[in-house]
Amino acid sequence: MALYAVAPLRGVEHLVLDDLAAYAQDRGWMVPAGCTVADSGPLDQAPGFRAGWQRVRAAAADRLVHGVVVPSFAHIAYRAADWDRERGWLLEQGLFVVATDPGELQAGLGPGELRA
Repeated sequence: MALYAVAPLRGVEHLVLDDLAAYAQDRGWMVPAGCTVADSGPLDQAPGFRAGWQRVRAAAADRLVHGVVVPSFAHIAYRAADWDRERGWLLEQGLFVVATDPGELQAGLGPGELRA
C-alpha cells in the first residue's frame, strides 16, 4: 500500500501520515519504503503538479503497491475531471483506493465506487 495525503502547511504532513500508517497497520497492510508520501498546499492543486502524487504513481506503475490509502478522495484530486482521470489511471493499474474518512470509507472497492 502507498499512503498519500495533502497537508495544508509544510511541517505537519506527519500528522496526517501517522493516522494513515496506523490505519494500514491495523489491517496488516505493508507499506514499502518510500511509499508514505505527502504534498503540502491546497487540495485544489492539479494532481499532475504534485511531486508526491507523482511518486505514488511511479510506485504503482512499477508494481510496488496494489492500493493507496488517503484521508479522502479529494487528496488525490479535488476537481471532478481530475478525479475521473486519476481514477481511470488507477483502475488501469489494477489498484484500489481506500479513504479513511468515515464518510468515504470504501475499503476493498475500486476508486470512487459506491456500495449498493
